[in-house]
Amino acid sequence: MIKSLVGRLRGQSGTAKEGGSDRVARSRPAKNSARKGSQQLEQRSPAKGGQSQAKGGKRRSRKPSEKQRPWSLDDFQVEPKEGEVRFHDLGLRDELMQGIADLGFQYCSPIQGAVLPHTLQGHDAIGKAQTGTGKTAAFLVTIFNDQLCHPIEGERFVGEPRALVIAPTRELVMQIAADAVDHAKHAGLNVITLIGGMDYQKQLNRLHNEVADLVVATPGRLIDFMQRRDLYLDHVEILVLDEADRMLDMGFIPQVKRIVRATPSKDHRQTLLFSATFTQDIINLSAQWTFNPVKVEIEPDHVATDSVEQKVYLVSSEQRYRVLCNLVRSDAATSVIVFANRRDQVRRLHERLRKSGVACGILSGEVPQNKRTQTLEQFKRGKIKVLVATDVAGRGIHVEGVSHVVNFNLPEDPEDYVHRIGRTGRAGALGISISFASEDDAFLLPDIEQLLGQRLECTHPPEELLA
Repeated sequence: MIKSLVGRLRGQSGTAKEGGSDRVARSRPAKNSARKGSQQLEQRSPAKGGQSQAKGGKRRSRKPSEKQRPWSLDDFQVEPKEGEVRFHDLGLRDELMQGIADLGFQYCSPIQGAVLPHTLQGHDAIGKAQTGTGKTAAFLVTIFNDQLCHPIEGERFVGEPRALVIAPTRELVMQIAADAVDHAKHAGLNVITLIGGMDYQKQLNRLHNEVADLVVATPGRLIDFMQRRDLYLDHVEILVLDEADRMLDMGFIPQVKRIVRATPSKDHRQTLLFSATFTQDIINLSAQWTFNPVKVEIEPDHVATDSVEQKVYLVSSEQRYRVLCNLVRSDAATSVIVFANRRDQVRRLHERLRKSGVACGILSGEVPQNKRTQTLEQFKRGKIKVLVATDVAGRGIHVEGVSHVVNFNLPEDPEDYVHRIGRTGRAGALGISISFASEDDAFLLPDIEQLLGQRLECTHPPEELLA
């Protein structure tokens, strides 16, 4: 009786992705979408079709305002260019193309041009690409175009996302969600963010008041919602695992395995996995989680961007802070991110800089999420000049106009060096990376140089920075 009340069939076939087997040349058995247990029936509140239940009982229409002039591709002219893939060439829905036009994107980045023709057809994909290569837009375009082309007819239930993106850090989740909102603003699709360190009840209220087209989450907070039966993943159609290598390094894989098991089996969902490196562990996990995936590897011409001038200053341990303090006080340093390896180092640096009269903020795992969000916003607006961060907290920082990145300590992982200096020199602007090397960490330089494929010139800092 309960199963007949709760079970919901997708079309006639009952598959997890409506029309999915017609779009992909692979055989997937129909999914039995019957629900188990009366407790789930009480937890899941229905929401009709393409509308979401807003606060106060009012429903929000997902249809674009009829007062606005209808947008068409004629409003977004992009000339074909040899060797480039236009977004026009991919057959995307107009609602999505309008968002892409607003963002000013005309041609696909290498990974977008390589992976989108496959993922838009429903194929699984494994992508190797460094940060800043456009992989976020690649999986967001895949998700939203699929949802626009295959809307769910009839009744929908809250707490049941159609797509799920898992990322290792809170800042990265927030950045992905912000990008998702920009891409989907003309599509009428709901993006919900679930991260630790923020008010659980506020996130729960939104999850219960709106149907979730896309959930972007960190593994720990996602499991919290699953354990409390506030979120169900058995209707996920597209699963994205972003920065899988970082999740492996941070010890999240047991949690991620649990999350993946809660979604439909790999032959009933589309899975996209992205990683900056392909270790044997990542290869093994991708084999477990994907179904006949397309593999795309994008090797940048230069690991480090040409728009970043890299400097290495040979300093003693006692000179580090003096050089840093003089540097951030200089007129040339308009917006600075300082990286250190450990939380205690970041905390001490932040305290010393504040006592020295420098307007600065701190980003590390021990800082509450609401405070981290506030600090990052102040940094973006220029209210604070210096941001002191760990690698984990800094991985999701995307701020335009950062003039300098300072490696107060050389990172133990060469990949982190690339991620750090990538925070400057963005959007065509020039940036400067300054790394301090002394007797206790200079031995890390050869591995960094090997990854970069170039030698880093080591010099003594200018006299004005030693004063």
